Amino acid sequence: MHRPFRDETTDIRPASFAKRLLAMVYDLLILVAIWLGVAIIATAINQGGVVSPLGRAAMQSAQFCFSFLFFGYFWTRSGQTLGMQAWRIRVQTFDGNRLSWTQALIRFLCAIISWIPLGLGYLWMLFSDEKLTWHDRWSESCVVSLPKKTKGKR
Repeated sequence: MHRPFRDETTDIRPASFAKRLLAMVYDLLILVAIWLGVAIIATAINQGGVVSPLGRAAMQSAQFCFSFLFFGYFWTRSGQTLGMQAWRIRVQTFDGNRLSWTQALIRFLCAIISWIPLGLGYLWMLFSDEKLTWHDRWSESCVVSLPKKTKGKR
């Protein structure tokens, strides 16, 4: 199902590495808050005691799932996480539509893989003519820079 964005502009170009990096920093701050919330709940469930290896695995699994839900929700709804909104960038399919949940999952998992070799998957965009990272390619999506809104338009 195609769910296009309601853009009236054609002035959309690939987002710069700097904007993408800064948006990730903003989103990381939100993720840390989510992870702390999960850890607080896990500690309360464990009544403040020492967490068993199984309990630790459950907590980390919950943190992983909530991280995906955070990104997946924003990517499939508006194409923008809160950090992306601040830097006026958006993730979309190659043909300008919203991501599906399947694409969001592929993007999320492959973004982790992109970090493993010292961030090479992210740095790849600096050498790519299309300005695509590994996870952009694998999820068939791209991150674009949005123009400033003109006054009087919402």
